[in-house]
Amino acid sequence: MTKTLDVITIGRSSVDLYGAQVGGRLEDMGSFNKYIGGSPTNMAAGTARLGLKSALITRVGDEHMGRFIREELVKEGVDVRGVKTDPARLTALVILGIRDDHQFPLIFYRENCADMALDVDDIDPAFVASARSVVATGTHLSHPRTEAAVLKALNIARDMGARTALDIDYRPNLWGLAGHGDGESRFIESAAVTAKLQTTLHLFDLIVGTEEEFHIAGGTTDTIQALRNVRAVSTATLVCKRGPMGAAAFTGAIPDSLDDGQSGPGFPIEVFNVLGAGDGFMSGLIKGWLDDEPWPTALQYANACGAFAVSRHGCTPAYPSWEELQFFLGRGVVTSALRKDATLEQIHWATNRHTDWSTMRVFAFDHRSQLEDMPGATPAKIGAFKQLCLTAALHVADNQPGHGILCDGRLGRDALYRAAGTGLWIGRPVELPGSRPLRTEPEIGADFGGLTEWPLDHVVKALCFCHPDDDAAMWADQIDTVKRLYTAARRNRLEFLLEIIPSKVGPVDDVTSATLIQRFYDAGVFPDWWKLEPFKTDAAWTNATHAITANDPHTRGIVVLGLDAPQGELEQSFRMAAKHPLVKGFAVGRTIFGQPAREWLAGQIDDQTAIAQMAKTYASLCATWDAARTAGRS
Repeated sequence: MTKTLDVITIGRSSVDLYGAQVGGRLEDMGSFNKYIGGSPTNMAAGTARLGLKSALITRVGDEHMGRFIREELVKEGVDVRGVKTDPARLTALVILGIRDDHQFPLIFYRENCADMALDVDDIDPAFVASARSVVATGTHLSHPRTEAAVLKALNIARDMGARTALDIDYRPNLWGLAGHGDGESRFIESAAVTAKLQTTLHLFDLIVGTEEEFHIAGGTTDTIQALRNVRAVSTATLVCKRGPMGAAAFTGAIPDSLDDGQSGPGFPIEVFNVLGAGDGFMSGLIKGWLDDEPWPTALQYANACGAFAVSRHGCTPAYPSWEELQFFLGRGVVTSALRKDATLEQIHWATNRHTDWSTMRVFAFDHRSQLEDMPGATPAKIGAFKQLCLTAALHVADNQPGHGILCDGRLGRDALYRAAGTGLWIGRPVELPGSRPLRTEPEIGADFGGLTEWPLDHVVKALCFCHPDDDAAMWADQIDTVKRLYTAARRNRLEFLLEIIPSKVGPVDDVTSATLIQRFYDAGVFPDWWKLEPFKTDAAWTNATHAITANDPHTRGIVVLGLDAPQGELEQSFRMAAKHPLVKGFAVGRTIFGQPAREWLAGQIDDQTAIAQMAKTYASLCATWDAARTAGRS
């Protein structure tokens, strides 16, 4: 049978609510970040980030948290055909925090949770047979029902010649050995747990655990003897994790010292958060294992991925992309606190973005002053009109990818609310219309704290009227505002779009925008998106795109704006822009909504006519862009 998957992980799946504050008790934490969690879920995402075709077998609840896990896995590139929805149970939940570099309080909310209802009927033999490997974790061996499901998957995999691996992942309170408040406990002796584990160890080609986890698997706190006890019932390669000392792999008889195992280089980094480190380690190890790398290389991948995990907040969000891992292995450690390494963090952010936006057909109706100046306009009417704009955008998009909107939160709030979950790309302006130097809308706040209220799929858009000839005071002011906005966006896990319009300030030539772009990069601003004027020459586009890629090869790209140009003029600018792969599409507004807005606000046309007119123009521009892109690639 053709192997279409590299790895299937099986077991726990939860939502992690991670305390955002660091250094206090869990009782003192006031806000939480929401991530996917559970060792198999983390590993599925971690291996996908490293380029493997991964899948997960688990159960989630038929509610918001279950949908969150499924959607996040899809964004990470994980195959979710094995993720079953349980209508009777809730998705598991974990609340956890970082007290210091030794204490990580956590509470498991897993009473009758969805993933522990996994049973043999959830295991599709054809699905399992399509994978090169199956990876199980210890928790799902703790209950007869979930154990039966795991054993079925393992036996199918072995019968089909696939590899099998076990991450012991021993959590005493998930085996019923510790109370609800002892979630961070990692070891309690139990002859019953040891006996249960030893009935399955022969089924694995690879077994991975900390020294304490091998203690439970081997039935003794003497690590060497524990490994030998495991070896007595399993021919698997045993990988023993040793914390700061890295890890050791044993393919045959167990020597007298852990130092005599095969090892890979470790990394001298600052420990910030050990939660999820083992899953990061396992992700890197699986990558090397399935690529048939020598064990020292596979362990180097594993150690590096573990180093990323202990250096950042959260579990899955900390894991590296393949590009990031290769960069890190090639360059090495510059600062021991990896989360403070600006270059590494930029690569991490840029290579782990979600959702493919390689085509951008954006209807921009974030305009405020232009609409407020139209006869008949009131805030209520403008808000209602923006709802019509959204309806037109949704009609043209028709649930197909590559469409988006720009809409503000002051006059377009209801349209923004309604756009949530529609699949549209959503950009949202922060600038005070027409301001120069750049100033922000009052709702953003003087410290930009208003961004904390934004959904994570909203993109921060800032329009800066700037020119290379601006004086030093103007530049200092504008750069300061843009950099603070960019930093605030990153802090709130929001993408950032920077729009620059020099033609409204002074004369422009083929290097004007490229010069501005370089100035922002020199200031440490790395926008996810650039929104640029439609240039008159191919040379101007070449200069601008080179300035971006030379500084940030992982940028999302460019969208070209309209500046209220006639449709025919826009079509010509599209043809020129589309020759350049970095230009992903357009963000056009008044060309689409200008005339319908004037007529609708004046009471000359009804809702449906306005929607139809805007949809027709927007659809025409989409078709024009698509044709220009096709021609540009030929």
